[in-house]
Amino acid sequence: MDVILQQFFDFGVMKDHFDALMQGFWQTILLSLIGGGCALAWGLVLALLRQLPGRGFAPVRGLVIAYVDVFRGIPFLLVLLLLYTSLGALAVKGQIPDFIGHPAFFGKEPNFWIGIYGLTITYGAYMAEVYRAGIESVHPSQEAAARSLGLSHPQTLRYVIVPQAVRRVIPPLLNDFIALQKDTALVAIIGVGIEMTRAAQIYGFNAFNYTSFVVAACFYVLLTVPLSRYADWMAERQRRRSQASSGAL
Repeated sequence: MDVILQQFFDFGVMKDHFDALMQGFWQTILLSLIGGGCALAWGLVLALLRQLPGRGFAPVRGLVIAYVDVFRGIPFLLVLLLLYTSLGALAVKGQIPDFIGHPAFFGKEPNFWIGIYGLTITYGAYMAEVYRAGIESVHPSQEAAARSLGLSHPQTLRYVIVPQAVRRVIPPLLNDFIALQKDTALVAIIGVGIEMTRAAQIYGFNAFNYTSFVVAACFYVLLTVPLSRYADWMAERQRRRSQASSGAL
C-alpha cells in the first residue's frame, strides 16, 4: 500500500513540476475549444447537405452519407496518423496548397492544426448524425407552415427547422464534445507541443513517479464532470418542456 501511495499519490513531488502540467492543461483547453467549435460547424454543414431535396442533389446526399459512415468507422488515432503522414508530403509535391499541408495560423505549429483537422473531420461526422436526428425530429407541419408563408427551403431550414433542432440536440452534442475533449490526449502522438497527458508522461518517466498521471486525470475530471451535469440538466429541461407541450395539447 505504501508503494502505491508513494508512486501515484505523492503530491508533494509535483509542486516543482506543476507549471508544466498547467501549460499542458491550457493546451488541452485550446485544442478542445478550437476543435470542438470547428466540429460543431462542420457537422451542421454536413447535416444540412444531407437534407438537400430532389434527385439532383442525390449524389451530394450519397457523398455525405458515405463520409459519415467512413469517419465514424475509422479510429480517431488512425485519422490523425493518416493526416500527419500525408498532408505534408502532398504539400511538398504541390498537390495541395502549402497553407493546408503546413498550416501555421496564429503562430501555432503545423502539428497543432493537423490535430484540429483530425478532431474536426472525425467528430464532425458524429455531430452531423446528432444534427440530423434533431432536424428530423421537428414535426413536418413546421416546414409546411413555413412554406405556406412563402419561405424557400433554405429559409425554412435557417429560420424554422434548424433553431428548433439545435435546441433539442444540445445534450447529445455536449456528450460528443466531452468525448472530443478526452481524445485531445491522442493528439500528442503527432508531436503537438506539450499537452496535458504528454506533460504527465514526460514527468512520470523521468522521475519514475506517476503522480502526474493522477493529477492529469483529476484535471480531465474537472473538465468533463461539469459538462456532463450540464448536459443532464439540459436533457431534463427538454424532457419537461416536451411533457408540458403534450399536456397543453
